[in-house]
Amino acid sequence: MRIVAGRHRGRRLRAPAGQATRPTADRVREALFSMLGSVHGQRVLDLFAGTGALGLEAVSRGAAAAVFVERSAPALAALGANVQALGLNPEQAEIRAQTVRAALRRARERGETYDLVLVDPPYGQASALGGELSDALPALLGPGARVVTESDRHAPIELALPVVLTRRYGDTVIAIHHPPGDPAPR
Repeated sequence: MRIVAGRHRGRRLRAPAGQATRPTADRVREALFSMLGSVHGQRVLDLFAGTGALGLEAVSRGAAAAVFVERSAPALAALGANVQALGLNPEQAEIRAQTVRAALRRARERGETYDLVLVDPPYGQASALGGELSDALPALLGPGARVVTESDRHAPIELALPVVLTRRYGDTVIAIHHPPGDPAPR
């Protein structure tokens, strides 16, 4: 697993041993960021970050900062090592070792907004998250923001946000959403 493009192109990323963490495949990440276009200067929230591959790809491609939310100790160790190996400072890459629910509550309380939210939960949890995420995310989305979900085609994440684009890669489904009433996603 490696960074596909940008300032850190070709850099290898660590992943924890075993099957508990399922990093997004390089080819799927490459396709996703081709669909998204420029992320330059954007604030990114990477939920269920795992190794951080999605958020780190965004930072490599010019995102201003990424907040990574993960609670698994092995994944956090790999994520921390990846952030350190890329030489990112805390303003560029903030790791929040907590549940997604706690992180969303904290972000809402602090009035944080994001331009890009990446949601890649363990496939077994994906279908149960739609309602909770649909309630929490709109308050965190800035104008023109996008929400990307990655899920198994047999158990997709159903968000109550308009879908701009959906693509399937084998059993993986990528969907790009935007806030309701927002006519111009970036």
